[in-house]
Amino acid sequence: MIIDSSTMESEDEESLLGQESEDENSELSDSELQEAFAKGWLKPGMNVLVDKTKKHVNNVEGLKQCLAGFRKDLPWAERLDMTNLPAEDVIYKAEGKKPAVKIGDVNPDDDFQREMFFYRQAQATVLDALPLLSKHGIPTKRPDDYFAEMAKSDQQMQKIRKKLISKQLILQKSEKAKKLREQRKFGKKVQVEVIQKRHKEKRDMMTSVKKFQKGMTDKLDFLDGDQKKPREPSQAQNKVAKDNKKGPNAKRKYKDQRFGFGGKKKGKKWNTKESHNDVSGFRAKVANAKGAKKGAKGGKQNKRPGKSVRKKTKSRS
Repeated sequence: MIIDSSTMESEDEESLLGQESEDENSELSDSELQEAFAKGWLKPGMNVLVDKTKKHVNNVEGLKQCLAGFRKDLPWAERLDMTNLPAEDVIYKAEGKKPAVKIGDVNPDDDFQREMFFYRQAQATVLDALPLLSKHGIPTKRPDDYFAEMAKSDQQMQKIRKKLISKQLILQKSEKAKKLREQRKFGKKVQVEVIQKRHKEKRDMMTSVKKFQKGMTDKLDFLDGDQKKPREPSQAQNKVAKDNKKGPNAKRKYKDQRFGFGGKKKGKKWNTKESHNDVSGFRAKVANAKGAKKGAKGGKQNKRPGKSVRKKTKSRS
């Protein structure tokens, strides 16, 4: 901004404002401007804005001199500079299509499009640089015995390792505590269920006892307690049991097979004509119970006196 002081009214006003007519670029302080405004010396049209046109200078010779100043004629192995166009779009090439965007049509505001062109340009640079590196004898693969020094010291890495281990232990402890809390909750739940079941069984038993006392039932099943009721045999088991009842059981069959069959037992004591006519073993005394009193054992008489006789002998003595 340039202040044109030619519109000032008089030289006295210029001296009060602290300006000289010859000095067009002088600047006034805030206090001086405030004083001039209070006295009414500042009027519209006194300060005029003049736009300066910016001159664009294309100094080609100076640019060439600067370029020659920092340019050094070094071999490519020392510079490793590459200037490449982006590589071909492999997807469009495989599909037989033309690329959607050409090199000159890249929109710099489109992040994805811009980054894809950077990526393809890096691909082209790698493809061109690898043959040049091998030509100059520069290895591109890391040797097997390559040792890279760590950015951090071993002491710092040990601290980090200890911190990570402590964090892992804290996580394990918290998980274990969580599991224990869940187990306690489940144990309490089971305990409550067991207690409720016992109370229910006790109530049922008391009601059954009261019913029995009042004569409403004659069953005493409630005295069995928690004894398990025998399971009802299935149809297959019933069938097997019925088949076993028809003949001898497995034990009997095994003994018969091992020791042989003992012969017919049924009807062995039946009388026949010969046994009926044979009276050689008949004894009349035994048959008629002669020679022994009734109630005597082995035909011997009971010599002990009766109760009344024993009392009389007692009283006499």
